[in-house]
Amino acid sequence: MARPQRKAVKLGLEKILDEQINLLKGLRIGLICNPASVNHQFQHAADLFYANPNINLITLFGPQHGIRGDVQDNMIETSHITDSQTEIPIYSLYSETRQPTEEMLLGLDALVFDLQDVGCRVYTFIYTMANCMRACGKYGKKMFVLDRPNPINGLDIEGNLLELGHESFVGMYPIPMRHGLTVGELAKLFNTDFELHCDLEIIAMDGWNREDYYDETDAPWVMPSPNMPTIDTAVVFPATVYFEGTQISEGRGTTRPFEIVGASYINAQEYADALTLLELSGVIFQPISVLPTFQKFAGENCGGVFLHITDRKAFEPVITGLAMIKTVFNLYPNYFKWKNPPYEYVYDRNPFDVIAGSTKIREFIEQGKTINEIKMFWQKDVKEFYRTRKEYLLY
Repeated sequence: MARPQRKAVKLGLEKILDEQINLLKGLRIGLICNPASVNHQFQHAADLFYANPNINLITLFGPQHGIRGDVQDNMIETSHITDSQTEIPIYSLYSETRQPTEEMLLGLDALVFDLQDVGCRVYTFIYTMANCMRACGKYGKKMFVLDRPNPINGLDIEGNLLELGHESFVGMYPIPMRHGLTVGELAKLFNTDFELHCDLEIIAMDGWNREDYYDETDAPWVMPSPNMPTIDTAVVFPATVYFEGTQISEGRGTTRPFEIVGASYINAQEYADALTLLELSGVIFQPISVLPTFQKFAGENCGGVFLHITDRKAFEPVITGLAMIKTVFNLYPNYFKWKNPPYEYVYDRNPFDVIAGSTKIREFIEQGKTINEIKMFWQKDVKEFYRTRKEYLLY
């Protein structure tokens, strides 16, 4: 059977270089990028900007994991260095500061942001974008956001809004866990609703439709972070990222991070059977035994499950992830533990609450609330966010 033809998409990076280069002429540019900042030929944005005679590239800025993706683990800071390819200075925005300082922006007229998001609230790149927008607003710089697809489509929204008092570098603003927006649309929302006061310009894509998953387009996929290897990973990420707030492995140190979860005390078949009884949509739980090579349970045999997504349009990742945690909590009450702080620069709160953007989700699990009761908790939030985001849609 022939594979369906993928839809042609022109990325924001390609649009500005091919059609809107005049926007950058005469400006001294700082570029925020990482390994996924490529065009269809897999040429890196930093190299393309550096080689273009119409662009005066002065500085590079790197998010979590660095410009060239050389930092594997999460929550490990990167250093201010010189880029080995262009010999341009790199400022790390995952270091002693997550926001460009006035000194970093000296000699610049504009910042250009080109990072690939994964469609989930708990992903630091969109907050690196927000911090750069805030700095541009404060210090009078222009900000360009080069848009890229939401890899898990731009239609579906799921999960509670982050609550006031639960802000962090993995959740700055009241958006749902699965937000259904592109980075360009998020930038518009952040700038207006959260008053970042940035002189903002979005370079939209051509050819992307809201219902498109990334692999339904011809856009080039490069791992945006070391534990986000495939589109399949992105699809399950809003489910299994919650496991980062527990002492259960979210699959880091295995060959399929976030598609595999497990712990040394879990009986794989018992866990898979219990999850199957919940009849969650679009997913089959395969019992599996794994040996993580780093992070949680490194070198220990773990029982767990592999998430096989059989119908990603029916799959509801947020409630699935919470159901998975609730099931371990119920099956193994003497072994289950929440993760201890710190987590992503938060030292005084339960990491699971930081991820969930609320204490209520954890409390519901501890109180024995049903899956349907937990799911009903955010239905009002989802309806509200559908209304909020309407004016910011580009596609």
